[in-house]
Amino acid sequence: METIMRSGLLSLIPAIALVGAASAEEPITFTSQEGASVDAFQGAFTVPEDRSNPDSRMIEIGYVRFPALDGADGAPIVYLAGGPGGSGTGTARAQRFELFMQMRQHGDVIAFDQRGTGLSSNDLPSCVSHVAVPETEPTTDAEFADAYRQAALECRVFWHEQGVEIDGYTTAQSVEDISDLRAHLGAEQVTLWGISYGTHLAMAALKTIPDEIDRAILASAEGLDQTVKLPSQTEAYIERLQAAVNTQPAAAATYPDIAGLMARVHAKLEAEPMMIQVQTREGVHPFLLQRRDLQQMASGLISDPGFAAIVLAMYAEIDQADSAFIASGIVGRFYELGQPIILRPMSTAMDLASGISEARLTRVEHEARTSLLGAYLNFPMPQLNGVWSGFGLDDDFRAAPVGDTPILLLSGTLDGRTYPDSQREALSGMANVDWVIVENAGHNLFMTTPEVHAVMHRFMAGETVDGERIIAPLPDLTDLPF
Repeated sequence: METIMRSGLLSLIPAIALVGAASAEEPITFTSQEGASVDAFQGAFTVPEDRSNPDSRMIEIGYVRFPALDGADGAPIVYLAGGPGGSGTGTARAQRFELFMQMRQHGDVIAFDQRGTGLSSNDLPSCVSHVAVPETEPTTDAEFADAYRQAALECRVFWHEQGVEIDGYTTAQSVEDISDLRAHLGAEQVTLWGISYGTHLAMAALKTIPDEIDRAILASAEGLDQTVKLPSQTEAYIERLQAAVNTQPAAAATYPDIAGLMARVHAKLEAEPMMIQVQTREGVHPFLLQRRDLQQMASGLISDPGFAAIVLAMYAEIDQADSAFIASGIVGRFYELGQPIILRPMSTAMDLASGISEARLTRVEHEARTSLLGAYLNFPMPQLNGVWSGFGLDDDFRAAPVGDTPILLLSGTLDGRTYPDSQREALSGMANVDWVIVENAGHNLFMTTPEVHAVMHRFMAGETVDGERIIAPLPDLTDLPF
């Protein structure tokens, strides 16, 4: 349902503080998914789709601006969604609406839709390839990766045929969009507020346009050479998950050895894949569950402790030669059964462009041979690495940022997607980082406890919060969220 509605109530909205944007914005009523409404402004500006092509078509970059509360005079706060492929305006409508509203005490808050997303989607088509992965026959990891490489090659041609300059969808070009947004708003500097891939984009901006950035709040950070995570750090996460399980007697009794359980189930499926009957909207669909499928699904679910409970349950079920839970509630959430490989333009191109350095790729491939989840945490990377000839960013891009911009880094101890040590390493060249650990929090940590909001506000007010530790409530790891 559309929740951004046109409004003629210009006289009821506070005067536009950013004069440069006035002519390009119009007042709207912005409504959250929960039905809360607030007066705001919707704006847009145009940029080349591929800045390296002087004849590039122009595309529209859109955003929603929530005006600052009375007395706030800080730089505009630009929210950078994760993914890649997440929408800033979509995030503002969802569970973080309350936090967007709170942040107005520091300045205007901009729900920014990166190129290829939300208000900036410009009708980019997804690519439905002609490549299908067999669903009832076993396939090797190499065959699976090759199918995706074939699909990626086909989709690049498809997007070009559709008039999409797909080579323009890189983090480097998104940084220039941020610079253009700042100029469009008439602001000397902006504050960047990002999570996950949004922090990857923010770090690229810290390198490229440091003088345009006042400060940054980064949560669940992904470094510029961390598009593909190290399998060894996933192993360390599983140890932390076990420690959390051990604090709950019922969970500890049910899952006394998570790593052993996972290894045992993987070996079982490797020796004999399990044919299951998946319940879909269209009916019952046969599906051959292989070791790789479980690794992929687990990789997608370990982001937060509540979802990690699902991972534990599905491994325990398969260990008991059952499949009812995974067939009815899990597989259909990850696979579009009966469909060929479908790739989405923005997320595919952004990850391919950021890529991975040769040194890191060598390490990932070595560690993946013996790690529990292998090289599937960021599938289809690194499997698609280098598949598009002549496309991608280099190791200069992937070098960590250096500077003294004030940064608040928020890391969750039970984040299964990005890991505390790797997050701090990604910012090792930044001299002014306040690092706050949130115990028991996962990847999506902003709404875990009001204490996270409090530390954000204190940082925005100029206080030092480095070294503080927040304890978020740990969910029951035997309780399934659906």
